[in-house]
Amino acid sequence: MKRLIMLAAACAVAAPAFAQNVATVNGKPITQKSLDEFVKLLGTQGATDSPQLREQVKQEMINRQVFVQAAEKQGIAKQPAVQTEIELARQGILVRALMADYLEKHPVTDAQVQAQYDKLKQEQSGKSEYKVRHILVKDEKNANDILAQVKSDKSKFEDLAKKNSQDPGSAERGGDLGWAPPTNYVPPFADAVSKLKKGELADKPVQTQFGWHVIQVEDTRPVQFPPLDQVRPQIEEMMRQQTLSAFQKDLRDKAKIQ
Repeated sequence: MKRLIMLAAACAVAAPAFAQNVATVNGKPITQKSLDEFVKLLGTQGATDSPQLREQVKQEMINRQVFVQAAEKQGIAKQPAVQTEIELARQGILVRALMADYLEKHPVTDAQVQAQYDKLKQEQSGKSEYKVRHILVKDEKNANDILAQVKSDKSKFEDLAKKNSQDPGSAERGGDLGWAPPTNYVPPFADAVSKLKKGELADKPVQTQFGWHVIQVEDTRPVQFPPLDQVRPQIEEMMRQQTLSAFQKDLRDKAKIQ
């Protein structure tokens, strides 16, 4: 009777410890804590905690343990290439975690976003954007011939672009590039556009690395700067990258490198 009581007491003590394991693989336990951490990690990536997810995670952890044990048994972990890959993966995880931790401790504030927005808006103040059409061809003679036809009748521009332009993105739209500031274009093209007024043609074809362009500015207007709410995500991301770049530079500058 005394032995049965002692056995029952031992089971009572052992049960909670055993309950902390969701499975064992060849005697090696998979703990409830490790499963919880796996589920938590998936949650940060958008997954929703549920019994179905936990069962999937459990089976994945079992599979991984089976395969890892097999790899270790065969000595694969000792292979130099595998050791290098493991070390690189470890370094990558640590670097990502370091950057995430720094951003969490140094978040971009609303005041910083507003200040950056005001700065960008001020930089665009007084600048213009242009509604441009162009016809792209490979040789100068062809470009001059097309330009002569356009000069004789500007209404021909769209048809000539559809027929001759080798820019697939705009040819089907009659050469229309839409509204954009000159900085959106390569330098020779941008220089030509910025010198033209509404309705004007470039007086000669413009050469870029893409070929020869016949250029027409249909209209101009002051740069339309978007409202803050529309560009906030881009500004926040830009500032996060700037924060990380400064942090990385500071660490590099302080490191003793020989």
